[in-house]
Amino acid sequence: MAVYLWFLYVVVSVISFLTLMFIILRLLLNHRRKTYRTFVNGRSVVGFFHPYCNAGGGGERVLWVAVRAIQKRYPSVHIVVYTGDNDAKPAEIMQRAQQRFNIVLQNPVTFVFLTRRGWVEAHIYPHFTLLGQSLGSVLLGWEALWKCVPDIYIDSMGYAFTLPLFRYLGNCTVGCYVHYPTVSTDMLDKVSSRRSGHNNPTVITRSWFLSTIKVQYYKLFALLYGWAGRRCHVAIVNSTWTFGHIKQLWQMEYRTHIVYPPCDINEFMKIPLDDKRCKHILSISQFRPEKDHPLQIEAFHKFLSSVTKDQRPTYKLLLVGSCRNQGDRERVDALRKKCADLGVTDNVEFRLNVSFDDLKSLMSTSLVGLHTMWNEHFGIGVVELMAAGCIILAHDSGGPKLDIVVPVNDQPTGYLASDVDSYASCMSEIFTLSEDDRTEIQRNARISVQKFSDAEFENGFLSVFDTLMTKCG
Repeated sequence: MAVYLWFLYVVVSVISFLTLMFIILRLLLNHRRKTYRTFVNGRSVVGFFHPYCNAGGGGERVLWVAVRAIQKRYPSVHIVVYTGDNDAKPAEIMQRAQQRFNIVLQNPVTFVFLTRRGWVEAHIYPHFTLLGQSLGSVLLGWEALWKCVPDIYIDSMGYAFTLPLFRYLGNCTVGCYVHYPTVSTDMLDKVSSRRSGHNNPTVITRSWFLSTIKVQYYKLFALLYGWAGRRCHVAIVNSTWTFGHIKQLWQMEYRTHIVYPPCDINEFMKIPLDDKRCKHILSISQFRPEKDHPLQIEAFHKFLSSVTKDQRPTYKLLLVGSCRNQGDRERVDALRKKCADLGVTDNVEFRLNVSFDDLKSLMSTSLVGLHTMWNEHFGIGVVELMAAGCIILAHDSGGPKLDIVVPVNDQPTGYLASDVDSYASCMSEIFTLSEDDRTEIQRNARISVQKFSDAEFENGFLSVFDTLMTKCG
């Protein structure tokens, strides 16, 4: 009996202490919110959690178009962006947004610079990466919350575990834009079937025991991920594929909305559809492992082996993308070496961190647009390439398969492939299309991508954001 009472006393004491700490922290954060609102003349504060806001990828375009949309409808709202890009000044970040995305904001935003972004870097966690990054995002989120307590918090990069932190400790109205579920049934299936990949090494696939442990780890993580995701008041997802997974994991279908990412199709639609394009294959994506650039190089190498030596110099593979960090730069070096090993160095060009004007120029002169990521959540680059008149060759999965490279009036809008052989075969077919067949695909593609315009995104995003404003009061 005495042991039982002692145990009960300890439990009650711990719970009481944690409750007291929670109340104290919440009161402190509420005081900091009031202080900051006084600093911004009583305006409502909307905070976007986007630690890599200067990366120059599709997720960053979503961020800046969303910010611009809010400023148009709610000009009095004060917008804060939490970022870990401490190597860039605010003016440089906005200049890059204009240069890369052709986006100019109506009003300046406030950047809250975070010092602990390293906690969400994958290389910090060689094992249990998902769990490590998620716990790291909570620490990074706490730094963001302490530095600035917003009225409305929006996670725009997929750090779901920050949602309960801002909702319960910060007493914020919480929303999110989900580009890609942190864990999915596809990942579980891949591990269960013991298929190798960039996040499932052969040391795991060759062991039944390790594969079983990893499956259970993923299942437990999925439960935690679902609990965290359900803490948001409303969620936006970027595609049919993502909606299906979030619906299953978060179990909040009625609070989840599909809003396709904004694609700058107006600028790219101005590019003429003519027969003056070079025999260039253009790939646009950040140099991340999941983008599978090695597949692009291998497929291109196989395709080159099918043409005569005299023809080979006319074909080029252009790898265009931004580098976020040293890890990305090392991947580029590894890709250059792969090109050398395969003997295609003269046919492959790397274009890093190109300007918007240079990107348009490359699109206007390239015949093929290439994409190879398995289960790409959406694929803004795919849409842009189609709008620019490039014949798209994308991966037969995820967003490209379900939302983008879909028939128009039962007519094709591009090509889908899944491995080296199918990609190489499609390259050969595209380059042998007649001018009429090529033009028909280009026109169908342009009709298809009109649903991905900035205007469509702004309307969809604001319809959900209005809900957050209403809840915030």
